[in-house]
Amino acid sequence: MIDSELRDLYQELILDHGKHPRNHHPLKNANATADGNNPLCGDRCTVYANLHGGTIADISFEGKGCAISQASASLMTEAVKGKTTFQARHLSDLLIKMVKGQPVAGDMDELGKLVALDGVKEFPMRVKCATLPWHTLLAALDGQSDANDNNREVESI
Repeated sequence: MIDSELRDLYQELILDHGKHPRNHHPLKNANATADGNNPLCGDRCTVYANLHGGTIADISFEGKGCAISQASASLMTEAVKGKTTFQARHLSDLLIKMVKGQPVAGDMDELGKLVALDGVKEFPMRVKCATLPWHTLLAALDGQSDANDNNREVESI
């Protein structure tokens, strides 16, 4: 169980990233792009990535939505920039499992700041908000332009 001081710190981190998202702009020279949306709550996200030799050389996003979706996208861009696509997929898997309340294989320390989103599991209606950017990233890495295509699971969309 997260103690109240740590919970408050995580809440501040989510609010900060929600109000002041990092890497929130179109990315020139992006060679992987995907769009995701959740029509049930209105969250929208476009992920832009510049992939070079199996590495995410640069990444950004544009989107509108709740603080959780914006914070998740912002934290995602910071977490995967400079990582290999394999590492980004692994982080995606861990994050999605964590916010769904599923067992996370490996060490939670791998998630770094992303563990701030752990509290989302207590609010099932917000899970789709937190995972939308990650599903959109996976679509971009798979060469898909729309996270909602090809039966990709985008949380009840």
